[in-house]
Parts: sequence; structure tokens; C-alpha cells
Amino acid sequence: MRNPLEKIIMSLVLLIMLVPRVLFGQNNSVTNSQRKPNIVLIVIDDLNDYIEGFGGHSQAFTPNISKLAQSGVSFLNAHSNAPICGPSRSSFLTGVYPHNSNNLFFDKWFENPVLANTNTIMEQFKNNGYQVIGTGKIMHQSQRSNWSEFKNPADYGPVVFNGKDGLSHPDVPEPYRSIGKIDGSFGPFVNLKNRTINGDSLQWTTGNKWRGFKEFKYVDDNHRSLTPDEKNALWAEKRLLELADNPEDSPFFLAVGFLRPHTPLVAPQRFFDRFPIDDIQLPVIKQHDASDTYFNKDKNNEPLKQNRGEFLHEQIGLAYQDQELGLKRFIQAYLACTTAVDENVGQVMNAINNSKLKDNTIVVLVSDHGFQMGEKAYLFKNSLWEKSTRIPMVIRAPGITRPQGKVDKPVSLIDVYPTLVDLANISSETKKNEHGHELDGFSLKSLLENPSSNHWKGPKAALTTVYAGIDNHKDPTKQHYSVRTKDWRYILYNTGKEELYHITEDPHEWNNVLEHSTNYATKRKEMQEHLKHMTFPMVPAALKN
Repeated sequence: MRNPLEKIIMSLVLLIMLVPRVLFGQNNSVTNSQRKPNIVLIVIDDLNDYIEGFGGHSQAFTPNISKLAQSGVSFLNAHSNAPICGPSRSSFLTGVYPHNSNNLFFDKWFENPVLANTNTIMEQFKNNGYQVIGTGKIMHQSQRSNWSEFKNPADYGPVVFNGKDGLSHPDVPEPYRSIGKIDGSFGPFVNLKNRTINGDSLQWTTGNKWRGFKEFKYVDDNHRSLTPDEKNALWAEKRLLELADNPEDSPFFLAVGFLRPHTPLVAPQRFFDRFPIDDIQLPVIKQHDASDTYFNKDKNNEPLKQNRGEFLHEQIGLAYQDQELGLKRFIQAYLACTTAVDENVGQVMNAINNSKLKDNTIVVLVSDHGFQMGEKAYLFKNSLWEKSTRIPMVIRAPGITRPQGKVDKPVSLIDVYPTLVDLANISSETKKNEHGHELDGFSLKSLLENPSSNHWKGPKAALTTVYAGIDNHKDPTKQHYSVRTKDWRYILYNTGKEELYHITEDPHEWNNVLEHSTNYATKRKEMQEHLKHMTFPMVPAALKN
């Protein structure tokens, strides 16, 4: 039995051992709660609502995204502000609407006078003491100076290569194959040994002509190189575990951008095997559905030269000599690639969930825009209809969100930036000087705390812009616009033509009520007022005519 002196000495030893934990926050809940939250932003290219829980396709298999959604809040009525890669990303990652920056299409965002003088979300967190780390496709045009650390640039591979040029998948029939290595390519990886096109030997490669092509080795699914998305997932996993082992470091903002299901829709065979072609379910498509729409018509209601979506839809029907079979082939590849990228998401999420990061890391998963799968005879993005504008958006914020939250209010990508600076409690002043622009969106924090809250300060509509072509370049008043409220969608083209859909009664947007009835003047006026308010002072010229 110890004597009293020994007890006193032991007590002092224990106290000394505990001092560092108290002073430096080890296992100390107060200190952890005061620490800035880490942030992981997952951006998935061209992902529409073909994921579990978002109702886009009944055969979707995305268990990892579903698990994330179940642990946080899903925004079921979230939309892109510009439904094509370049302007969508430059908008939501600077927090500035396209019409306020005039960055309307694929011009370099960092040469835009407004955006160049506005902090990107990466710069904002970097300036506020965060390690800013990234890999993959985040901005459409990357600037390394925005990052503390950046790993891999965007890579659309693997693509087929003949020694000179990238080609479409050799199993895609003409004329679709002639569309090219990106939009004209889909199918499972195949062994290209002894395969030729026009006498040229073929191989799989990653990279491009600017950075150089690099061989992607493929014998079979068990003997192959890692895809760019797999490399990014692996790197992000390792980097997150390193960060978890160094909790004394400054907080981090880590972004990972996955390319699939952007075209080319290529993935290992096992993902295609999950979706047998004979079992593929097509979306519900109404014949002649585009007859009361105006995206491809001039001011006199005359058809214009086919745009990309109409062209791809036509070509896939010609390639397979059957429109339904062509769409089935494309949708099979899209579903396969979506399941493949879901595995990549799972790898990132496992690193968070199975480490010390889980309780202090905000996770945001979004896409840059949706994609139409033959609705309105259109196979592409960059339209103002629901399948093109709607995106998955999931946010999990420890201590704020509760599991299985669902928000049906209209929100958009423009709200991501203000939400994250609010959750991190850092400055929302993003203008570098008087030439920059303040944040256009609104923090979603109140909806994260209570998905049914009526206290969100954002607008009652989500705004989307589609570029109206080189003839209207740099004039935001001459673009095409849509506003989507909880129950309605209104579209205004720069020709003055309009579409109005009652989404709750017509979820497929089959009936442009303005073409079939005169009973919607009040609703039309209400939706126009939303559009005027959200674009002011760059109000569409068609509203002034």
C-alpha cells in the first residue's frame, strides 16, 4: 500500500501529464468546437439527377452518394446558374452571376475584368488562414496561384489514340463516332491489341496534345492503369488521412473534381454489366414534345440550324438505326459512369468518416449542371429545361445539419460560396477592389439547420442563363433566361418567345401553358417580375420590348 507521500507524487505526475491536453486541446471539446471547420468540396462533372434519392432514374446505383445524402441535407430543387461547364464553374466559385460578370461562355474567367478582381472561393479561404488544396477539374481553366497545393489538372481520358489524334471508342458506330473523342465516345474499356482504324494501331491514353499523351494500360479490368478519377480519389484519400494525423495544422479547404459522367462515357466493363442493355429504362418522352418550345427558333418562329443537343440526338438515332436503342446505349454508359464516380466519392468519404475529420469537416457535393437524355429530342446540356438545369446538391455540416434533411425550396450553385464562408465564420467581402463584385448568392445555413425553415433570405426563384451566341457576345441583356420557383418554370429567349410550365402538375415540362391557354397572364407577370428583380440592372431586353 502506497504511503501518503507516494499518493501525492502520483497525483502530481497525472496532473503534469494532463496539462498538455488542456493547453493544446487534445481530446478537449471546447477547443475543438472553437477550431475552424475543415471543408471538402466534391464537384462532379455533368451529373444530372440520375442518382439515388433524387428521382431521376429508377435504375441509378449510387450507394455512396446516397449514404452522404442520408447523413446530411439534400437540396432537391437545386439548379445550375449556367448549364455548361465553363460559365457554371466560374460563377459558383466566384459567387458572381454570369450576367453580372459578362463571363457568359468559355472566355477565360481570370481575364474577365470583374472576376479577376473578385476572390475565388479558394482565394477567400486561403486569405483567411486555410490550407487550400485541390485536384482534378474544379475551375474549367485552372490558376495554380489560387491554391496552396494542387495535384492533378483536369483530364478527360482515357481516350483512344492512334499515334496522332484522340479518337472515339472504336465500337461506337458511324456517324456518331465522327463527333469525336469526347462527345462522340462511350462504352466499356476494351483491349485494343490488334485493333486498328484506317490502318492505324490503337491504344488508350490520358492527357492531351498540350500536356502530352500518356499511355493508359488496359488488358482487362484486373490488369489496367488507374483512371484520372481513380487517381484523384486515391490522392484525396491519402491527403485527407495525412491531414487527419496532423490536427494541429491550420484548417483546410480541399476540393476534388471528378470528370465522369462527362463524356467520353468510358468505364470498366463491370460497371456496364450492372446495367444490361435489354433492361435499360428510357425516360418518359413525349412525341413532338419540342413543338411548343422556342430554343431553336428565331423571332419569326422559324427553325434554326440544329444546335448541339438536337444534333447529338439525331446522330445517335442514325448510328444505331433506331432512336430508342441509341438512347439506351448512351444512358447505359451514363449510368455506368455515374456508378463508377460514386465509388470515387465513397473513397473520399471513407477517409473522412473513418478518421478524426468526421466531426469537424463540412462536406459539399454538387454538379456543375444537368444533362438531357432525349427529352424534347435533345441529348446534351446547356438548355433551360429541368433536366439540364437541375443538379444534385448535398451538404453535411457537423453540429448544424441533421440526418436525412430534404429541402424543396429553389436554390442554386450561386449559394454555395456564401454558405461556406458563413459556416466557417470568415469574411464575406470578396471584392479585391472597386472592379470586383460582391457575392450574389445567399447563405443556406438556416435551411441546413431547419430544412423547412421560412427564414431563408434568398430569392423565391433559381436563375439560369444560357449563352445566346457570338452575335450577342458580352451583352447580358441579350441572353436566354429561366427562373424556377418551387412550382413553376418560366423561360424567356432573347427573341421574346416564352415558355411557362407548371412543374408540380407537369413535371416533364410537356405543356407550355402560354401556347395553349390565355389563363396564365397573372402567373406570367409574376415570373417576369422574379426575372427582372434577379437580373437588375441587366434586365433582359426582351422584357422591355
